[in-house]
Amino acid sequence: MTKFLVSAGHGDGDPGNTSNNRKEADIAVELRNIITKKLKELGHDVVTDGTGLDNWALARAMKLITGRVSIEIHTNAGSAIAKGVETVSLSSDKELAQRISNNISKTMNIPVRRIKGWLDPNIIKSERGFFPGFVRSGGLIIETFFQSNKDELATYDAKKWLIAQAIVDALLKKAYQSYKE
Repeated sequence: MTKFLVSAGHGDGDPGNTSNNRKEADIAVELRNIITKKLKELGHDVVTDGTGLDNWALARAMKLITGRVSIEIHTNAGSAIAKGVETVSLSSDKELAQRISNNISKTMNIPVRRIKGWLDPNIIKSERGFFPGFVRSGGLIIETFFQSNKDELATYDAKKWLIAQAIVDALLKKAYQSYKE
């Protein structure tokens, strides 16, 4: 049994991006709940940053990271034609980040971005002036798809359970590898 933290981005009333008349926070909570259900059904120890529609602030959620494989769900925003998936992590979790992104890419038939689906947080720091706290604490941030792209949003709506399974499959491969070592 592996310990997981599944966090939904943009908690405590922050809607995140609001592309295509949807709130990123609502999508993140929905996907968090599906992933959590799947992991718990497999017997894993899972904590979340809230239950149901509840979604905690980032500072509170980050306190749960220690000793857990930790992910935070987000969607990307950009132009209406922007495409793809990327996962932000420390370099020590680069392989897991790439596996998550590649699994989502195959499920949604969208491209992987950056370095085979991995986004180095130092790039975020140089581009936006901050290093993501969730990642700094040892978690991974999954930018699941571009919510600003109507086609990717529609694909998410049609395949959300399969996308959740793709993420779970990547996480369980990591857990299995850690167990073998």
